[in-house]
Amino acid sequence: MEMLINVLVQIISGTIGGNLAGMTKQSLGAGLNTLLGGIGGLVLGQLVSVMAGSPGAEALDVATVGSNVVGGGLGGLVLTWVVGLIKSKMAEK
Repeated sequence: MEMLINVLVQIISGTIGGNLAGMTKQSLGAGLNTLLGGIGGLVLGQLVSVMAGSPGAEALDVATVGSNVVGGGLGGLVLTWVVGLIKSKMAEK
C-alpha cells in the first residue's frame, strides 16, 4: 500500500511537471504533455527513491513525500521538455 501511494505521488507530480514544460514553445499538446510527464515522473521518482535509500520508506513521511514530489515533478518536466525540443528541431528541417 505504501508503494502505491509513492507511485501515485510520483505520477501526479510528473503530470504537473509535464504540463508546466508544455507551457513553453516545445508543447506537445495537453494529452502528450500529461502522458510523458507521468512517465518521466514515475521513472525519475523511482530513481530518486532508490538513490535516497528510501524505496520502502513510510509513504506519508515528510521526507519521502518531498523526494517523490521533487523527483516526479522534475522527471516529468525534463522528459516532456526534451521530447518537445526534439520534435521542434525535427519540424524545422
